[in-house]
Amino acid sequence: MMVIMKSKSPYPSTRSAARSSTQSRKEASHERIVEVASRAIRRSGYDGTGVADIMKEAGLTHGGFYAHFPSRDALLAEAGDRAGAESVAIAAQIAAAAPPGEALRHIMQAYLSEEHMHLIETGCPVSALGSEMPRQAPEVRCVATLHIKEMIDLIARQMPDWGQSAAHERAMLLLCSLIGTTIVSRAVDDPKLSAALRQAALKHLAVLEK
Repeated sequence: MMVIMKSKSPYPSTRSAARSSTQSRKEASHERIVEVASRAIRRSGYDGTGVADIMKEAGLTHGGFYAHFPSRDALLAEAGDRAGAESVAIAAQIAAAAPPGEALRHIMQAYLSEEHMHLIETGCPVSALGSEMPRQAPEVRCVATLHIKEMIDLIARQMPDWGQSAAHERAMLLLCSLIGTTIVSRAVDDPKLSAALRQAALKHLAVLEK
């Protein structure tokens, strides 16, 4: 019996190429939705962020939302994960670029800077959303907890006694102080007081570096 072997084309079929193109568009749309939502939750809060508004800002129709996410909470969790990862990555970059022994001071200065205080939608999600987090769905709180732990670990790694319990405790205290100072600085309507709060924190938190 003679069997005729058909050689496989090195080029994808039209159907395969169309499927790949559709998948790429969906992935790009998903990415755009998450990026928009990660800024929106920090800018307007969880409760102030609606699915319709996010889809509109992303340039997509409201009806297409469920092709990407099973629920609003799933979107909030992914957006929070994106925001938290970005915040930790920025802090890590600051630490890496700082002169030896000055990483913590540079992290504190950046976190308590005028720029970070005003740029809420691109800053730390914990200082922007901390008071709302206890009332969110478990998956939303889970990603927030993950990145808080990462930030504590990053801060602890910059301390001379990293690896000891005392360094971990100081890292927790330092992070809580940075977050709390930022929340209060944003809350007041007096620019001078806002600046004074941040300067006082920088001055007295320096002891935690050692």
